[in-house]
Amino acid sequence: MTNSLQPHGHHRAPLPPVQQPAAGVPSPRSPQSPRAATPAAAPGAKPAAKQRDAFFDNAKYLAIVLVAMGHAWEPLKGESRLLEAVYTVVYTFHMPAFIIISGYFSRSFDMRPDRLKRLVTGVVVPYVVFETAYSLFKRWAAPDPTHPISLLDPWYLTWFLVALFIWRLTTPLWKLVRHPLPLALTIAVLASVSPDIGAELDLQRVLQFLPFFVLGLVMKPEHFQLVRRREVRILSVPVFAVALVVGYWAVPRMNTAWFYHREAAQSLGAPWWAGAVMTLALFGCSLLLTACFFAWVPRRTFWFTALGAGTLYGYLLHGFVVKASEYGGWFDHGWLHKPLGVVFVTLVAAALVTVLCTRPVQRIFRFAMEPKMEWAFKRDATELARERERARA
Repeated sequence: MTNSLQPHGHHRAPLPPVQQPAAGVPSPRSPQSPRAATPAAAPGAKPAAKQRDAFFDNAKYLAIVLVAMGHAWEPLKGESRLLEAVYTVVYTFHMPAFIIISGYFSRSFDMRPDRLKRLVTGVVVPYVVFETAYSLFKRWAAPDPTHPISLLDPWYLTWFLVALFIWRLTTPLWKLVRHPLPLALTIAVLASVSPDIGAELDLQRVLQFLPFFVLGLVMKPEHFQLVRRREVRILSVPVFAVALVVGYWAVPRMNTAWFYHREAAQSLGAPWWAGAVMTLALFGCSLLLTACFFAWVPRRTFWFTALGAGTLYGYLLHGFVVKASEYGGWFDHGWLHKPLGVVFVTLVAAALVTVLCTRPVQRIFRFAMEPKMEWAFKRDATELARERERARA
């Protein structure tokens, strides 16, 4: 509606109100921004920031610790059936848990300019920086001078940033369709039987892990409350025990690559129909173990709760240390392959990723992980108008 249609043409049309995320959905970026519109405060009063839920920060931290442990176990697991079983169980749920939380915190994403900017600065830029850094690191440390530097072929850990970009960019579509989770599962099944998809942008992983992200999008706070009940926590103990027994039994009988979700069934030497069966079966197993994991995540604030805001730092940075250890032959020492050595490696991996999630490390690497980049974007006209109105007021 133009001003000429107002009773007095010389009056300005009111600016549209600031859009707020859905209730209970904090911003996907951390920490929470205090910019949300609030009732007028007394002069000099500080705006109140949104309260973070300790449960989710605890879950993100514990999940990223499991990711680091799993990567540290890879060079050691070949000589221990028990470690291989534990590795298999952890790989069944640690990334699904992380992806479900990512989907849950993406529920408020839309094509608003400020959120698109955060998607670029918080996902695209880190991908470009770390994909290039990892490629150069492999050339220097491996050494592998033929390793290509290509943004179309994610290497090692950077696939998750590609996936997160695609998942979040398609969020409005998943909120629009009538049955998003069955549709996402269908896409994952089709990917698992389509070897021609290729390695570009690691689309196999993007599509096969997609149902977990979509599940996070459709989940509500009460769903997390269900798995945080005492009876679920008690039942999760025998479930994990059975999972370990099944994992121990499956070690010599099953290809661990199924848990990576990065190849089609035919590429793993299995018939095409096995891709559909394994995709659905692993989705069910992953959901069950993820629920058990969430059941044991603390709800209160602990010393590590604040580290949940820096898990992406720990995720992207710990890979350099793990790969340097492999290339340098640090895992070749025989004592590391014995039980005490495995415990030592596990504790070192947990301590390493913990340090990499701390605020000092975040401050050092914020230029690559959360750059401001105001120079790259036009100012939003509505936001500029609001600033002028506030200045006049």
